[in-house]
Amino acid sequence: MYYLIAANLLVVIHLGFVCFVVMGGFLVLRWRRIAFLHIPAAVWGAIIEYQGWLCPLTPLEQRLRQAAGQFGYSGGFIEHYLLPVLYPAYLSRELQIVLGTFVIVMNIAVYGWVIARLARSRK
Repeated sequence: MYYLIAANLLVVIHLGFVCFVVMGGFLVLRWRRIAFLHIPAAVWGAIIEYQGWLCPLTPLEQRLRQAAGQFGYSGGFIEHYLLPVLYPAYLSRELQIVLGTFVIVMNIAVYGWVIARLARSRK
């Protein structure tokens, strides 16, 4: 039972991290120091997608599920939990590159906005 709770908690943490990678730049609009956490997280998220790697949290969750007597799953976190909701098709390499590019473009836009606001406030 504890393994299952830990696996489910890890899914929540993993989802929170994915949301932070994609949308965390907006938090920087309010709290600038978060950029020191968000930029490395966003870079890590983009690298994971571009390289086709699995996040280390995914195998950990799978091991916890197996220890709880459940079956693990193949593929990655995004493929298993998010894509079935967003996209019914299988996660392809091309889609991973699109997701990585989305993370980069979204964050460049948000950080551009942050820098522009800082420049205006200093004038």
